[in-house]
Amino acid sequence: MQIKSQVDFYSGLVFFVMGIAFAWGATNYNIGDGARMGPGYFPLLLGIVMALVGVLVSVKALLGDYLEGDKVGAIAWRPLGYIIAANFVFGLLLAGMRSISLPAFGLIIAIYALTFIASMAQADWKFVRTFALATALAVGSYLVFVMALALQFPVWPDFITG
Repeated sequence: MQIKSQVDFYSGLVFFVMGIAFAWGATNYNIGDGARMGPGYFPLLLGIVMALVGVLVSVKALLGDYLEGDKVGAIAWRPLGYIIAANFVFGLLLAGMRSISLPAFGLIIAIYALTFIASMAQADWKFVRTFALATALAVGSYLVFVMALALQFPVWPDFITG
C-alpha cells in the first residue's frame, strides 16, 4: 500500500501516538465510571478519541484521492527550537528552580518571556505586536486563572512580593 499524502499520514501517526500516550498516562489515575468519573476518566476518553482520529487520518492518507502526493518537507529547526525554548523558559520562570537559586518570577513575567521567545520563531516578528499580544495574554491569564478560578501559584516575582 502506498502513502498518497505523507503530511496526512504522519500527522495521523502523531495523533495516534499522542492519544495512546494520554490514554496510558490516564490509567495512573482513578478512572471511575460514567456515573462517578474519576480524575483519569476524561483524559482516558480524550486519548482514545485522539488515537482514533489519528487512525482515521492515516487511513485516509493511504486510501484517499489526492491529485498530488503531499511530501513532508524539511524540519524547520529554528522555529521548533524557539517554541521548545519558550515553553522551557516559561516553566522555569513561573515557579523558579531552587536547586540553582533561580527565584520564581511568577505568571506575568513568565507569560511575557514565553510570548517574546515564541514570537521570535516568526521570520518577521515585530516588537510592538508581540508586546500587545503578551499584554493581552498576561491580563487574560490573570483574570481567568487568578481571579476567576482562584488558582494558587506565584503571579509576581518573589523579590517583589517577599
